[in-house]
Amino acid sequence: MYDIYFQQNRGGGETLLMFIIKKKQGESDDRLIARFKKKVLNEGILLELRDRERYKKPAERRKEQKYKIKHQIELEKKRSH
Repeated sequence: MYDIYFQQNRGGGETLLMFIIKKKQGESDDRLIARFKKKVLNEGILLELRDRERYKKPAERRKEQKYKIKHQIELEKKRSH
């Protein structure tokens, strides 16, 4: 029986997220890995990890937020036409 687990730690050793995926009876290893990948994508772990790779100044965060809002408005305009 296999267990796949993911544990993300902060610099101080504080655990942010952990989940365990256990192999079901008769499930192949490939299917188990696929379920793990799907769980990681759905939880948004990779996006958060990339976001935390380096420090962002508050001004940089505001700039990104403005861009996201502007982009969403443009998408809504395209959808309404």
